[in-house]
Amino acid sequence: MECIEITADEIQRRAHEVFSAMESRSSLEEMQLMHKAFNFAREAHSQQRRKTGEPYIIHPIAVALIVAKELQLGAAPVCAAFLHDVVEDTPTTIDNIRDMFGEDVAFLVKVVTKQSKKQYAMSKQLDNFKQMLDSMHYDIRAILIKLADRLHNMRTLDSMRPDKQMKIAGETDYFYAPLANRLGLYTIKIELENLSFRFRCPQVYERIKKLIEQDRAADAKRMHAFDEKIDQILTNNGINFRREIDYKQPYNIWRKMKTLNVDFEHLECRHFTRIVFPVDMYLSEKDMCLKIYSLLTDQFKERPNSIINYVDQPKQNGYQSFHTQLLSDFGVWEEIHIQSERMTKKADLGYFLDPGRHDRDINQWLETFRNVLKDIAKNIDNNGKEDAYFIESVRASFYNDDIQVYTPNGKAITLPKNSSAIDFAFNIHTSIGMHAKYAKINGHLASVKTILKRGDCVEIGTDPDVWPHEDWTSYAKSYKALRNIHQFLDNKPKPRYERCPMCNPIPGEEVIGFKKDDGTTVVHRRDCYTAIGLASRFGDSIIPVEYRSESYVLYPATITLKAVDRQHLLSDIIDSISNKLHLSINDLHTSTEDEIVTTSINFFVHSYNELQMIVQSILNIPDVDEVNYENK
Repeated sequence: MECIEITADEIQRRAHEVFSAMESRSSLEEMQLMHKAFNFAREAHSQQRRKTGEPYIIHPIAVALIVAKELQLGAAPVCAAFLHDVVEDTPTTIDNIRDMFGEDVAFLVKVVTKQSKKQYAMSKQLDNFKQMLDSMHYDIRAILIKLADRLHNMRTLDSMRPDKQMKIAGETDYFYAPLANRLGLYTIKIELENLSFRFRCPQVYERIKKLIEQDRAADAKRMHAFDEKIDQILTNNGINFRREIDYKQPYNIWRKMKTLNVDFEHLECRHFTRIVFPVDMYLSEKDMCLKIYSLLTDQFKERPNSIINYVDQPKQNGYQSFHTQLLSDFGVWEEIHIQSERMTKKADLGYFLDPGRHDRDINQWLETFRNVLKDIAKNIDNNGKEDAYFIESVRASFYNDDIQVYTPNGKAITLPKNSSAIDFAFNIHTSIGMHAKYAKINGHLASVKTILKRGDCVEIGTDPDVWPHEDWTSYAKSYKALRNIHQFLDNKPKPRYERCPMCNPIPGEEVIGFKKDDGTTVVHRRDCYTAIGLASRFGDSIIPVEYRSESYVLYPATITLKAVDRQHLLSDIIDSISNKLHLSINDLHTSTEDEIVTTSINFFVHSYNELQMIVQSILNIPDVDEVNYENK
């Protein structure tokens, strides 16, 4: 490894950047403590170097600078940033840190220090991440130090082997970028996403980056004219503002191309124009957004249904802005974001823009955040399956984006983007989710699996006989829904045998079992061609089985019947299945030709005897001539 020589003066200069960033908001005692932490870390890491070849202390300094300058945290987190690797990488202990720097700094260092164990409950990666998340119950600053640590590691990932790059980039994209987004730290979130994308898919990243650069050059003339017209409109009306063009980053472009299934050239709004105004003492931020919007739409045609009002309805992480699209003189729809300087700064610092302000929304969000994490920890501890849903629960809780939907009485419900009506039902009440049968979305009947859009008004219909299905896990996105669905499915009694997928035997039919190498038994009908073939080759694996019906298991069955057409024939047939035996019909097809009716019905039964009862009941219906049972 090549050693990169960095002089003592350069190390001191970089550390001084941290102290300069903290000077205006720190007491003399706090400044002295930060100097002490830097000097201690510098000595502790004096014999170590990074993969880049630099002296190791360069990394803690960089993390401390992110904490101080980009996150604008206080003295204790800056001290912990300087010291965050000393316990893990040197003989220093947490007790040493506590004695020298106090309980607050020691706590933060302990949380961000990876715990070495002989045996991990899940995996080393997941145990360390769970340890960090658990700290949220007490102090969110530890999460921010860890984000700063990850951000600098990603900025210097070039020096790592490709396999290490993939591991760290995968963690970043899966955990840290969504977490930064949830905390409202958009700038950090975007940088983490793109650094992860760059190291996971370097060729795709470079190709999209080149396309963006070409797009910027090709758009230069058009954007200059468009922005000049905006400047003229707002200046002539006495608006104090600044304007900037923001080209979307490669990861964002790639994700939208995948989502919309389009190529780069056919992807709309690859950039947007941000108009930022200072907070006005006479007009509210909302009024100022609307004033600018009104002035622009007097001169530009507005794209129908393009308004997104994040001012009145901020995202769950606090993001606020007023979005719309305007038609430029070149015939291209241009995306516009209108926001105050405070909103813009909040996109960088999220809920930590003003940590001293007791904002109701901030406190409510943090309390919700902590409660979700506590609930995850509680359920992991109680169900004895620590790794079963940990990743899924965390991802659901820290999803990239949120949507707001509404109950019929106007109550707002915040859900992860791409949530379904199933998520809505569980977030109204667990019992509603457990028995959700159908949804009404904006007044229209829909499946509970329907994906919801921002602003939808949703109503859930329930039935005490309806319970979560296996496929609900593919449509649920929220933690509460996933947790309850998984718990129900895990506790649901399992059939004792596997069924042959070819003959699909029903209890009560003549069956035989074949024992597989893994010990499970597969049940076949005795006339099944697969069973006959197995019997001829693996006769020693045949075992007798008691294939009895169980009340909690239903089996699909299909019957086909022929009858002479008459009035009420179909209602008589349905009555014999649904009303007399209270079984659900899943599918029904009927056709009539030359007064002969052919009907195919798919439904669920508990046993072969029940199926025979249905067949006999239908045969007893006047004008029914023939009923045949098919295996499905």
